[in-house]
Amino acid sequence: QVQLVESGGGSVQAGGSLRLSCAASGLPYRRYCMGWFRQAPGKERGGVAVIDSGGYTRYADSVKGRFTISQDNAKNTLYLQMNSLKPEDTAMYYCAASPVACYLSFNANAYNYWGQGSQVTVSS
Repeated sequence: QVQLVESGGGSVQAGGSLRLSCAASGLPYRRYCMGWFRQAPGKERGGVAVIDSGGYTRYADSVKGRFTISQDNAKNTLYLQMNSLKPEDTAMYYCAASPVACYLSFNANAYNYWGQGSQVTVSS
């Protein structure tokens, strides 16, 4: 059974930093893509950052230069380091995984497994 468990969300003032973690268990050995998505109230879920098994990454334009996605394969954990946070970054953040090639897609339908979400709130 696949499980993705996020942690590290919370409330922070604009300009601050947070690091999200996603502990994965039960994933197939060859994990092609893992990523972070977010959804604000009244908005669609959108891609924030993804990373494939080769270490290639892709970021949404709105977070480039501020967020960094990384993974520790030994710990089966995905991270999202978020710096210089802005109020518009406020959202529920979800970890996602695909056991097949996803070509760094931001299409949520390309991901089979999802975590429960972690709330990030940035105040001005």
